[in-house]
Amino acid sequence: MSIQRINNYLGVPLFTLIMLSLLGVPRVIAHDLSIIEEGSLVNSILVFAPIIIWIMYTNLKNIKKTFLSLLLIGFFYGIFLAAVHQILWSTALDTPIQFGGNLSNLPQTAVNLIARIFAFLSSVTTGIVIGAITGAAGSLVNFIKNSFTSR
Repeated sequence: MSIQRINNYLGVPLFTLIMLSLLGVPRVIAHDLSIIEEGSLVNSILVFAPIIIWIMYTNLKNIKKTFLSLLLIGFFYGIFLAAVHQILWSTALDTPIQFGGNLSNLPQTAVNLIARIFAFLSSVTTGIVIGAITGAAGSLVNFIKNSFTSR
């Protein structure tokens, strides 16, 4: 399937969705570098502003596939989240990861590889879940908006 067909199907360029997903990256960087504290006002703004912008954009632009578009934004956000975590891995973690139990004797290289793979998959999953929740909220907003404008 070509990019143009995807753009036509969604009603928005895929490039735009990727750019929108980048709005969430500053919080990830600030968090991994310990620049902001969880629970602070700045952190809350960096968490919720991108999500609100995503929902507003998809509804104000009357995008045909609101849920799918927001799900894709979440997926791309998850990819960027994973990439930033991998890049800032040694900065964010002060001490090497240690497994316990049966895995305690694994070489540190294997431990790092396993941890990084699971961290990558976890980040992508987090992005998809955020996209699904945001997609549901955006679809609800779209439904309510269309209910009032069709009268």
